[in-house]
Amino acid sequence: MSFLVIENYQNTGMGLFEQVASGDGYAWGTVQAHLGDPLPRDSGDYKGLVVLGGAQNALADEDYPHLTVVCDLIRTFHKEGKPVLGICLGSQLIARAFGGGNILDRPVEFGWRDVVPTAEGRRDPVLKELGDGGPQFHWHTDTVTLPDGAVLLAESEMTQVQAFRLGRTTYALQFHLETGLDDARTWTEVFAADIRAHTPDWPERFEAEADRHAARADAIGAALARAWLALL
Repeated sequence: MSFLVIENYQNTGMGLFEQVASGDGYAWGTVQAHLGDPLPRDSGDYKGLVVLGGAQNALADEDYPHLTVVCDLIRTFHKEGKPVLGICLGSQLIARAFGGGNILDRPVEFGWRDVVPTAEGRRDPVLKELGDGGPQFHWHTDTVTLPDGAVLLAESEMTQVQAFRLGRTTYALQFHLETGLDDARTWTEVFAADIRAHTPDWPERFEAEADRHAARADAIGAALARAWLALL
């Protein structure tokens, strides 16, 4: 089945999610919106929508005018009952699209940190793959307040809203389920200056942190990806 992927920033592709989707026989089309690729105005033949992350905030329309179109697409897919998945910035755009608040410039949450499901999350067909909780990769300062009707599914020590659902199949995940070990290593290299600004010892810590958390994080991320894809 074919789904649409929106990339919002350089070097922030599907990563681990792509490996799962490809291995399970799914097809997708990618729009690199940050490079000026035109976004569709309707869902067309796509069965679902994935909105990826980015360093910009969810209100940065002046510099990234495509964000308003992304919000329109999120609402369109949701209204048509087609599954939506927003990751990091994507989750913040889901909140914005449905009237939730965007809270900017909080302290950074970065690296592998535990995400814990709520009682609703433990019963959810996707977030139940967190089990009792486990590490996922994070990189964000912004967060959201829940839109009306949203169900809180997961939280972390720093961020209350780590995952929520609207309706049956619209999912917003603040954490990066798609950032497997290989992707985290790439980010550590290509975004070295940005990381140094808030976590200057990350290059020295990386391998020990990866040894401690990455295998479990990758397994959880793959299970979450597979569970969402099953909704298509």
